[in-house]
Amino acid sequence: MAQLTLAKALTNGLRAAMEADPKVLIMGEDVGKLGGVFRVTDGLQKDFGEDRVIDTPLAESGILGTAVGLAIRGYRPVCEIQFDGFVYPAYDQIVSQVAKLHFRSQGKLPMPIVIRIPFGGGIGAVEHHSESPEAQFAHTAGLKVVAVSNPVDGYFMIQQAIASDDPVVFFEPKRRYWEKAELDETTAPPPLHSSRVVREGTDVTVLAYGPMVKTALEAALAAAEEGRSLEVIDLRTLSPLDMGPVTESVRKTGRAVVVHEAVVNLGMGAEVAARITESCFYELEAPVMRVGGFDTPYPPSRVEEEYLPNLDRVLDAVDRSLGY
Repeated sequence: MAQLTLAKALTNGLRAAMEADPKVLIMGEDVGKLGGVFRVTDGLQKDFGEDRVIDTPLAESGILGTAVGLAIRGYRPVCEIQFDGFVYPAYDQIVSQVAKLHFRSQGKLPMPIVIRIPFGGGIGAVEHHSESPEAQFAHTAGLKVVAVSNPVDGYFMIQQAIASDDPVVFFEPKRRYWEKAELDETTAPPPLHSSRVVREGTDVTVLAYGPMVKTALEAALAAAEEGRSLEVIDLRTLSPLDMGPVTESVRKTGRAVVVHEAVVNLGMGAEVAARITESCFYELEAPVMRVGGFDTPYPPSRVEEEYLPNLDRVLDAVDRSLGY
């Protein structure tokens, strides 16, 4: 088994998908000759040609509009949005066309489009480069939304997303691109839209996705030194949510903390908390706690560590939960 970074695992997953299906295309700003700003598409244009790895103009709406036409003609476009904050010019195309055409055509026009979005902060970037817009897409009926947290999921989930006939918004945590893990490409992956327990525990269930999974695991290690056992679940899929492992865990622990980088107000944590309350009301020993970004625009990079949820803020929520 090889040790791969998340970025390299995504590269290998894209390569495998392109080798398996000549209808798979990659398009976006600087994805070809440069290999993407995070080098996720590095070498793919050289190997598959400019007709399949396409450098586009700086026009996100044009990228998605072109992808809609390609999907109607039977292609499977993978669109890279260079940074999370650049997706908004394409928002109309995504919510008005990509999300609705399959339904509007009574199933005659599938939309097998994958929209790759590096998201979240922690890399010291300038304005518009550290957003967390996942709840806006998860709220849009007709879109599937997933968020990877590690190289193994990156390799398998990008292939599963490309193989799906539904449009998939594929969030990649940019500050985790260079973190490594052992990857066995021969193993059978779990389904694309499934959550997973990544650390077992008995006292509190901590739920996270994308960049916050590592933070939740670090909090669990710190809590263990104080004799507290945290069960950590990687949600992996935001729409649809896979609540099976979540409700099973919360019924065991009686307590839940949801963690994400996005602002708490109307974030994914609110939906998860509501569903936990509906399903586990009589098993809950405390209200579901939420940990997220503050309700402000993302700050300048020099103070972003004060903004981002960290180990201490997760442990504080655990303490408040256990205080009931």
